[in-house]
Amino acid sequence: MYRHLSISRIFLALPRVVGLALIVAIFIIGWHSKAEAEKKKKGNPAAASAKSATPAAAGESAQPKVKYEVGEDPEFAKKKGWPVQMPPTPEGAILPAKRIVAYYGNPQSKKMGALGEHPKDEMLQRLKKEAANWEKADPSTPVQPALHLVAVVAQGEPGKASLYRMVMPDKIVSMVHDWAKEIGAIMFIDIQTGHDNIRNVLPRFEWLLKEPDVHLGINPEFNMGKGGPRPCAKIGSYDAADINFASNYLESLVEKYHLPPKVFIVHRFRRTMVTNYKQIQLRPNVQIVMHMDGWGAPWLKRDSYHDYIIAEPVQYTGFKLFYHNDTKKGDPLMTPQEILRFIPKPVYIQYQ
Repeated sequence: MYRHLSISRIFLALPRVVGLALIVAIFIIGWHSKAEAEKKKKGNPAAASAKSATPAAAGESAQPKVKYEVGEDPEFAKKKGWPVQMPPTPEGAILPAKRIVAYYGNPQSKKMGALGEHPKDEMLQRLKKEAANWEKADPSTPVQPALHLVAVVAQGEPGKASLYRMVMPDKIVSMVHDWAKEIGAIMFIDIQTGHDNIRNVLPRFEWLLKEPDVHLGINPEFNMGKGGPRPCAKIGSYDAADINFASNYLESLVEKYHLPPKVFIVHRFRRTMVTNYKQIQLRPNVQIVMHMDGWGAPWLKRDSYHDYIIAEPVQYTGFKLFYHNDTKKGDPLMTPQEILRFIPKPVYIQYQ
């Protein structure tokens, strides 16, 4: 009976023991949870260290660098100074709000480029089609069509003036200007000086350059200097001083005739064609385009744009496409989509 009584007391006391145990358990769990929360709040250096060490321990490496085609690397462009610091864009400026798409050549020659290769009406329709292709490729940038006339043509013979160049008659120049106006295009006169000097030749065209829709191009390839080799026997060049003369002359016309800014194209496909490029002066009313003018396979054109246009920044860039010379070895003509991947993107496109 004593034993039975003891067991009964034990059973009677059991609820108190269980209750006490539950209280202790709840207290321990609560304390542990609070400690874990404090650890998370303060951070766990050991865990963080282990996490950061995991990739190295597992033999992992950082993300591989993006591989760009030649001419498309933003880091290279940035290293070389793009985008260029330039004067504020004045009212009425064509660039960079629009992209110029031009047909180049001379109506007196079917071999100098697209401008003279086809009859006038067909040529203008072809130009409009190319402009539409560029607008489709880059809808964010309206296209301004242009006719780029070689108004002073370098010659292999000295001619009457012994200057190895021919100045086109005014009536031919005016005719091309009228063609441009038919389709709302602008016009460029392009000068190949031969043995003449840009300082002598450029003022000859004030009668046309005073028009708001007429702009300028100069070609160092055919600037041989007085007494130099004949054109095409060697590649010529312009110095920054020559380019500065021409841009200053254009700015004086803008001020004199109250014109919108002039676009100024400088052709280039070799480093020696433009010397002392860092000394080229930028002017508020003249927009200088360094234009990649070389022909050949796409890889060669990319290299030229990379080495002579991106690597030596001036202001804006251009790119030339040759319907025949670029493709005569079976290579495809580069597309607008390919060219638009360049950094910086060309804002002047010329077809020859």
